[in-house]
Amino acid sequence: MRKKINFKNGIIFNQDCLDALNRVEDGSVDLIFADPPFNLNKFYNANVNDNLSENEYLEWCYAWLELSVQKLKNGGSFYLWNIPKWNTHFAAFLNSKLSFKNWIAVDFKASMPIKGKLYPAHYSLLYYVKGKKPNSFFPDRKAIETCGNCYKDLKDYGGYKSKLNSKGISLSDIWYDIHPVRHSKYKNRSANELPLKLLDRIIQTSSQEGDLVLDIFSGSGTAVVACELKNRNWIGIEIGDIQVIKDRLKNISIEAKLLHAIRKNYNSLFTEDIKALRESMGIWVNDN
Repeated sequence: MRKKINFKNGIIFNQDCLDALNRVEDGSVDLIFADPPFNLNKFYNANVNDNLSENEYLEWCYAWLELSVQKLKNGGSFYLWNIPKWNTHFAAFLNSKLSFKNWIAVDFKASMPIKGKLYPAHYSLLYYVKGKKPNSFFPDRKAIETCGNCYKDLKDYGGYKSKLNSKGISLSDIWYDIHPVRHSKYKNRSANELPLKLLDRIIQTSSQEGDLVLDIFSGSGTAVVACELKNRNWIGIEIGDIQVIKDRLKNISIEAKLLHAIRKNYNSLFTEDIKALRESMGIWVNDN
């Protein structure tokens, strides 16, 4: 079996992440994204043990985290997606190696309530930078939230609404608009799959066209698909079967339409549809 497979803008190392990371040049990567198994005893493929002891899991993660830090350029960005239980450990580990920027709470109601605990309704996305300042930081702005029935504002802007930036509201560290992939039209595997919207936002915020993005646990390939669509160079790592990634890259026009639908709603106070409805009802819109 070939361990390295080439595509238009990138390569996939179809092997263990520690072995693959050792093949990546130190200080060469602009952006790293990591979505490791959460050690919840789920089945991903025969090569993944998702039921390690806590010490075994943490030691394994610390090993690839250490290598990841070495691969980043100065000013490069690192994003780590996991449940809060594990990201508390990883934040403590990374704080001595990179500069902490944000703990992003991503509203993601995909699990059942757990007895004796508050209902777990978010994943955590850690955002770090190598050095004090990121080389790239270009977050999109979002449209004002409006009522789905009357189309009026859901938030009171305290008389300063006319002073809002016409390109939209600044992105915060709580993301309510990222939803699980459930529709069969967009779901590419039975296991958990990250939505394209999430990876588009990360890549848009922390990289530029031509930059090198490293996706350490490629899974169904959402990150590499986003890179391909956004003209980033990329390296993917996946120990399991990568046929689903090949299929998505081969049929990338489907993903392109989805990405276009996502991105047309950014960087304006109102989406085109909402603006037209508000205008027809005599509700304020910003025409500046």
